[in-house]
Amino acid sequence: MTDRLVIRPMQLSDLGQVHKIDLNSFSMPWPASAYEYELTENPYSLLWIAEVSPNGEAPAVVGIIVVWLILDEAHIASIAVHPAYRSQGIARKLLITALRESVRKGSQIATLEVRAQNLIAQKLYKRFKFEVVGKRVRYYRDNNEDALIMTVTGLGPEYLEWLGQRDWQDDASLDK
Repeated sequence: MTDRLVIRPMQLSDLGQVHKIDLNSFSMPWPASAYEYELTENPYSLLWIAEVSPNGEAPAVVGIIVVWLILDEAHIASIAVHPAYRSQGIARKLLITALRESVRKGSQIATLEVRAQNLIAQKLYKRFKFEVVGKRVRYYRDNNEDALIMTVTGLGPEYLEWLGQRDWQDDASLDK
């Protein structure tokens, strides 16, 4: 990717672009008001966006991640990348940012639900040591697809060190 990529906290001014990514990424997108609630009302929510500035143009939001901090757990509630920017490592960078900050805030585990048929996302999560720990049968209302529950345990200083030691730019190292 030749565009300049920045991961930063989501702001209210981003909500229009965030909702467009949601609409382009999910068959059951969050309502636009959900992100506003997470930003302004939920003190246990962490939200980031990935933003690119193509060739010096105005920055555009191309990825999002929402994490809920529940006691010692980081629940990844949503992660999405604009279709035109997929397969460029943006989701990986969003996940690194979210996991680092979640550990810094005391999370010892992270969990998420992923569509059983979304093998690309599952592969990404496995690179971060997530494992399938359960299934929610017919979880997705649009087509009754099952959700796999994936969890990574043992978050803490050692996990942060592991994140820091990885060569995340080298795709070959991600498969190790």
